[in-house]
Amino acid sequence: MESLTSPTEFNLIAKMMIDAKLRKACTRRSHYWFFNVYFCRHVAYKTAEFQKEMFTMTQREVSDILVVVSFRGSAKSTIFSLSYPIWSIVGILQKKFVLLIAQTQEQARQLLKNIRNELENNALLRNDLGPFQEEQDEWNSGSLFIPKYKAKITVVSVEQSIRGIKHHEHRPDLIILDDVEDLNSVKTRESRDKTYQWFTGDITSLGDKHTRIVVIGNLLHKDSLTMRLKENIEKDSLSGNYKEYPLLDKEGKILWPGKYPAMEDVEKEKKRIGDETAWKREYLLHLVPSHSQIVHPEWIQNYDNLPEGSDWSEPRPVTAVDLAISQKETADYTAAVSAIVYEHDGKKYFFILPNPLNERLDFPTATQRLIEIMHCVGSGYPSTLIVESVGFQQSMVQQLEEEGYAVISHNPGRSDKATRLSLTTSMIKQGYIKFPKHGAEKLIEQIVGFGIEKHDDLVDAFSMLILEGMKTPPPVEPMIMFV
Repeated sequence: MESLTSPTEFNLIAKMMIDAKLRKACTRRSHYWFFNVYFCRHVAYKTAEFQKEMFTMTQREVSDILVVVSFRGSAKSTIFSLSYPIWSIVGILQKKFVLLIAQTQEQARQLLKNIRNELENNALLRNDLGPFQEEQDEWNSGSLFIPKYKAKITVVSVEQSIRGIKHHEHRPDLIILDDVEDLNSVKTRESRDKTYQWFTGDITSLGDKHTRIVVIGNLLHKDSLTMRLKENIEKDSLSGNYKEYPLLDKEGKILWPGKYPAMEDVEKEKKRIGDETAWKREYLLHLVPSHSQIVHPEWIQNYDNLPEGSDWSEPRPVTAVDLAISQKETADYTAAVSAIVYEHDGKKYFFILPNPLNERLDFPTATQRLIEIMHCVGSGYPSTLIVESVGFQQSMVQQLEEEGYAVISHNPGRSDKATRLSLTTSMIKQGYIKFPKHGAEKLIEQIVGFGIEKHDDLVDAFSMLILEGMKTPPPVEPMIMFV
């Protein structure tokens, strides 16, 4: 944070320190003044404009969702998780039940400890606010009760069950989520889905129509909770605001000049961190792939329409399938990826088709679905199907060949999935493989997140499609008309 340098602000602070009536009147109306009066020991640097914007956002008497993603050390937790819960009760908002949520119980205890320390050791705050009581409630959560305002601040962790939580007749009227995700919790889609379902199912139902929800955090994954909420807000399917504050903006301007007056100071901070990936992710808010990532998201290229013109070859539809015949919840999925292959200037181009198959199916159902897909992508005539020639999958090859379909057996040899995917990367990067703008999100997610995402069935079908599709196909005459 920052110190006050304006003579007008300095004089007002001086007056408030000796005039309790003026102090209470000013701090009640303004979270900014409340912070600079009662939390002045946290003010080490001149307040930045983005921090003033944060204070302004906390003062809005609205019931929408606020999502704030900011660089590490930006004072977002001090503003939103330390000062805001107290001010929302004593200030003009007059909240009665503030609920703070952290990722772990240890973090929840620390948030509660920080607030308790202020109420116990901040003499001015204690005298103006006090007394308060600490208590344990039926939800096994830590709480601070402020009798003067008949209000409570409760802090819990993600793993605690808090359905139906209340303070007397009050449901939570302010809910603050502080860094409820970390790098481990956003690694897999399964975990990200779990967090999102927890938020939409448990958290949003805790309050009532006047409850405000604030989510603060860092940029961890393009599909994290904060990014999903951002997308929903931008699509106008969710009422709220999304704010993002990197240390350096798009023009390279320092967002907190009070703490980092010049680029030399930014460079010193960068060297103190000592990790390029952490710096880009936590300070610049750039999504950075891990060192082991095979396909980077910026390599993915999209297409609007399939190519036309005499300089493009006749289109060749192809589908590759990775079979899995178990329907158990823990089993792999049957995955089928289709593409239209063209030749242009002696190069092959793969236009991946939307909506690949990705379901748990038994063998007869999988066979029938694949026949339907072959006819569909072949515009009425059965297209070529690529099937891995190992284990039980060979039986599908034989069955479809006997029925007159064009099937290619793919032998992966001794190469593993990572190796096979790696062989496609140059084509992805150079734009010889293009993806639809919509309908291939799971496929792209598995490709970019290979090695992290729980499932990789679509990746295997994709690699098979490209590697086998690069070979010169045998001539195939359409034999079965789709009726």
